Amino acid sequence: MFKKLRTVIYHVTDIQKAKQWYMDVTGVQPYFDESFYVGFDINGCELGLDPDMTNIDEGNMAIAYWSVDDIEAAVKQLSQQGATIVMNIAGVGEGIKTAVVHDPFGNAVGLIEEEERQD
Repeated sequence: MFKKLRTVIYHVTDIQKAKQWYMDVTGVQPYFDESFYVGFDINGCELGLDPDMTNIDEGNMAIAYWSVDDIEAAVKQLSQQGATIVMNIAGVGEGIKTAVVHDPFGNAVGLIEEEERQD
């Protein structure tokens, strides 16, 4: 049924600040940049910013996890750029580590690092 993560949309109260923050932390320029939506292509996955806060409560219970090569470095960089650690780095088995931060706009951003498998 599910194939891969395709799109993650973060609702934000200030789309300009959010756009700049995500440009800074990803090093990617948006491919779509309008007042009602900003879209980034992160290696084939859409990271969208939506300023419409209708029926949106800050920080929901769903967390999308972004793959990273070095989770310690990623958490450090995000923290230095204003993210708040929600769940510290933890080993979850088979060489996989996860962590969760809140971006400055209250969205949960999951990070996941997997050891390369030796076949």
